[in-house]
Amino acid sequence: MSKTQREKGKRGEREVAALLRRYGLAGRRTAQYCGNTGDASDVVGIDGMHIEVKRCERTEIGKWMAQAVHDCGDNVPVVFHRRSREAWLVTLNAEDFLKIITGEKQC
Repeated sequence: MSKTQREKGKRGEREVAALLRRYGLAGRRTAQYCGNTGDASDVVGIDGMHIEVKRCERTEIGKWMAQAVHDCGDNVPVVFHRRSREAWLVTLNAEDFLKIITGEKQC
């Protein structure tokens, strides 16, 4: 991964953390160690959710969700993603989404 790509990723993580804070959540980037920890979300701020952040022009939802699922432990895997000049989107498993909105699963 090039330095430019790493910097774009860091900017994306900062943007998502700021977005969470704008809605009253304690959003912040986590320490990243070349992606080798396997258990750290890119951003924390929503209890019970493992948040991966992807700031890419080419969308690879399947690959990104697989990473989030692999790394999430007992948390709900969530991917925040966006392309340049587009709004942030959030991807999560439909079952998790429905459990959250019906109150069956607390985050």
